[in-house]
Amino acid sequence: MVSNNIMINILTKWSLVALSLLLAAYIIPGISVASFYTAFIVAILLGVVNIILKPILVILTLPINILTLGLFTFVINAILFWFLATIVKGFYVDGFLDAFLGALVVSVVSYLGGKLFLDNK
Repeated sequence: MVSNNIMINILTKWSLVALSLLLAAYIIPGISVASFYTAFIVAILLGVVNIILKPILVILTLPINILTLGLFTFVINAILFWFLATIVKGFYVDGFLDAFLGALVVSVVSYLGGKLFLDNK
């Protein structure tokens, strides 16, 4: 049985990612999100994609990731971000640069929000 505290943390993380998606859409002209509901769906799918596909892609691109000292991981994040824009209706990304910047904004804002709201230490 999952405790209420864990469920609240998961919903808080998803909400933070959804809000960071809306912020990225506000800051970057090439990204658009139709509604908070769409952003929440993208947040959930982004979590699923990061759990399932990202480790596979990181392993497959390990040589180039080593050569770039891990910076190629940003490219993988951008590709996954752009990929979600092709799947979710109401979430649009114009190009790779917009996806790169959007993934960067979502990562930074989600990290800072998690540190602000979720760290109990």
